[in-house]
Amino acid sequence: MKLETFDLQIIDTHTHFYDPARPQGVPWPNQDDDFLYKRVMPENYKSLAVSQGVKGTVVVEASKWFEDNQWVLDLAEVDPFLVGLVGNIDIDSADFESNLSHLAENPLFRGIRLGGGALGNISDHTFLNRLGQLASLDLELDLLIDSSLLLLVDVISEKIPDLRIIINHIGHVPIDGQPPDKAWIEGMEIVAKRLNVFCKASGFVELTTDKPSSNELNYYRPTMDVLWNLFGVNRLVYGSNWPVSERYASYQNVQKLALRYFETKGSVAIEKVFWENSKEFYKWIDRH
Repeated sequence: MKLETFDLQIIDTHTHFYDPARPQGVPWPNQDDDFLYKRVMPENYKSLAVSQGVKGTVVVEASKWFEDNQWVLDLAEVDPFLVGLVGNIDIDSADFESNLSHLAENPLFRGIRLGGGALGNISDHTFLNRLGQLASLDLELDLLIDSSLLLLVDVISEKIPDLRIIINHIGHVPIDGQPPDKAWIEGMEIVAKRLNVFCKASGFVELTTDKPSSNELNYYRPTMDVLWNLFGVNRLVYGSNWPVSERYASYQNVQKLALRYFETKGSVAIEKVFWENSKEFYKWIDRH
């Protein structure tokens, strides 16, 4: 099966945009990061992605400033290529509920991302109630975690079964061309049984223990096979993690690695992983 034999639509579910030249600057990336600390806007991304068949992107807000959620939504208002935003809201803030309700009024706002540190509050009723608010608004939860926290994902999924959850960057397992870490496999086996838990097929080149990152599919295959066997055709979602990924590989090579793997699973898998599953999970807005 050749990719050219059908019209492939790709929705990239993990990009970041920011502008350090703004009067207030940016909280991320750090200004001592010579690679990332530069103006990164939708036009920069589209110059790389459109020629690769990408029809739109879900933006993930890395800034911890609440007002920067609106900054991305303002970009999206004038650019239909941006089909959704995963926001960044401090879940411990007294204003969380009102902030979430306010952003949810915009149909392009699709949910929030939390880092692993936030999950330390999992026994707190307020924390769980706030995650429940996400579910009640039909919003999703991105999680930026490693294997040590996968069991907490299972707890959240059990307590809030109607909350859609996606693990970012395959749970940050190191990739070295060999079978992946056993603790990661065991954690993924547990959470994959929860049908409301998805996994983002992203971060592969960033996670390699060898630098520069390999371009050989077989180097990544042992890890990809575990993901495929656990999450299957319906719960894997493609994301590039651009521009972070570009530190390790070109945009074209990042996408090509994923396409080369999933094309071996057939045309249905390609359609599912590269746009249909993200539509089901994020419920992004088709703006074309």
